[in-house]
Amino acid sequence: MKKETYAYPSTMARLRAEYKIFLLAFVFIVIADSIGQIQVPLGPGTLILFPIFYSLIMGVLSGPEVLKIFKKKEVKAASKLVIVAICPFIAKLGINAGASLEVILSAGPALVLQEIGNLGTILLALPFALLLGLKREAIGATHSINRESNLALITDMFGPDSPETRGSLSIYVVGGMVGTIYFGFMTTMVAALHIFHPYALGMASGVGAGILMASATASLALIYPDMASELSALASTSETISGITGIYVAIFIGIPLTKKLYQLLEPPIARLRREPSEVLESRKRESAAAEDHTKSREER
Repeated sequence: MKKETYAYPSTMARLRAEYKIFLLAFVFIVIADSIGQIQVPLGPGTLILFPIFYSLIMGVLSGPEVLKIFKKKEVKAASKLVIVAICPFIAKLGINAGASLEVILSAGPALVLQEIGNLGTILLALPFALLLGLKREAIGATHSINRESNLALITDMFGPDSPETRGSLSIYVVGGMVGTIYFGFMTTMVAALHIFHPYALGMASGVGAGILMASATASLALIYPDMASELSALASTSETISGITGIYVAIFIGIPLTKKLYQLLEPPIARLRREPSEVLESRKRESAAAEDHTKSREER
């Protein structure tokens, strides 16, 4: 099968080939923005639906598995545009953080150290991913909570067409659909308990992807309107610093730990699911290749 490279001689050539993606993306944005936020009171908390949620739903429905507006080739081409599209958003986070340095410095080392807490999720998420049938996709899906910088890192390390990148991108997209609702609702529930300082909740809002941060900070702004700017600054800074420190935590700890656990857990879980093990098959191929290399050297 011929591998798609999505290389074009010029920007205009790309627009002619992928105009449908850009056109419908703009239409989805206009529709979602016209709907706006929908707030649903639920107990002591508030369930908030954001425009990003409607956009993702419309995108899923327009795919080749439902309405078939987009073909699989266009879906693959669109997935490569995600990193490009979120770059302005990442720059905006840095600008917000720089505008509130005094509040940020008063938060102390908590902003820097919070990324380490994300590593514990690997021990729980990876076995569940394997039990659900994921293979190498589990490495990209569970090495972190897959914010924008992590998605870029996995794409750079494993390639845009790799199973690891598919796993990372899937969690990023699902986080946008389910995570926005969950983060907004969870934030209002925790704030209603009056256990944590609003600044702590603001910092905690920045541990996920940008759309999750936006959901949480919007909920906090409704609860603490007088502190909305400070909470937004703390959340943006938390998001930015977590992205910076998260890159190194993922490179030196998260991804190696996930790959090691995958090598250990995939064979027994594959036997439990009564399916072939990718790890054992890979070891067999490597062993056969090593034997062939040894034989060829002896013959020479």
